[in-house]
Amino acid sequence: MMTLFPFIHVLATSMSSSRAVMSGEVFLWPKEITFLSFSNLIDDGQLFVAMKNTVLITVVGTVLNIAATIIAAYPLSRKRLKGRNAMLMFITFTMLFGGGIIPNYILIKTLGIMNSYWALWLPGLLSTYNFFVMKTFFENLPSELEESAAIDGANDLVIIWKIILPLSMPIIAALTLFYAVSWWNSYMNVLMYITGSGKQSLMVKLLQMIDTTSQNLLNSNATNGGEGAAMQNLVTPEGIRAAAIIISVAPILTIYPFLQKYFVKGVLIGSIKG
Repeated sequence: MMTLFPFIHVLATSMSSSRAVMSGEVFLWPKEITFLSFSNLIDDGQLFVAMKNTVLITVVGTVLNIAATIIAAYPLSRKRLKGRNAMLMFITFTMLFGGGIIPNYILIKTLGIMNSYWALWLPGLLSTYNFFVMKTFFENLPSELEESAAIDGANDLVIIWKIILPLSMPIIAALTLFYAVSWWNSYMNVLMYITGSGKQSLMVKLLQMIDTTSQNLLNSNATNGGEGAAMQNLVTPEGIRAAAIIISVAPILTIYPFLQKYFVKGVLIGSIKG
């Protein structure tokens, strides 16, 4: 229950009047309920465009991530693969060392994918940590299942499609949630590589709208003196930020309960060998 208190407080702040927020009266229940903070964010329609972009980034990115993770993890979980140890060492190396922001930026620009979502999807195609979790899960599956299928004439593609994947739904669901949350919250790469305003993600657009709205509110407060009816009709930067938090986390909170039963099981099975 303690973990719900901050979220409830943010929700109450987003639905309270500017007077109640600035006077510190809001705790777990909204005071003088109003939706001005939300209307300030969604009135111009830019937020819905940004949310559509984020859904596209998240869905396509997660599908590519899961496909790449399975394609990489299954062969490298089999000891019969030649050069397996060397490839695992190379993959582990990427966990410890990276090229840095500037080399990555130069690479993306040289590839000609600036201002394209491929500038996000290609560099983030595979998470090394998630790869090792799924590889460990595959290694823990009974080898007799594959041996019996191979005796019946099944090749590796048939084995992975009809045997391995159906047994791997818990770990796939857990990693899907990991990847989806990461894409949904993507900010820095979008800020660097996506220059078109019509392609911005939800997080970048929310920050821009918060900065713009906060500045407008400061100007309005200075003009009106921040008193009386004018004060009642304004929203505070705190209310805008709270509304932005609610808008950004609501979709993930909606999806999470449906994946929760797979989440703990998938991570535990995929991270413990033996």
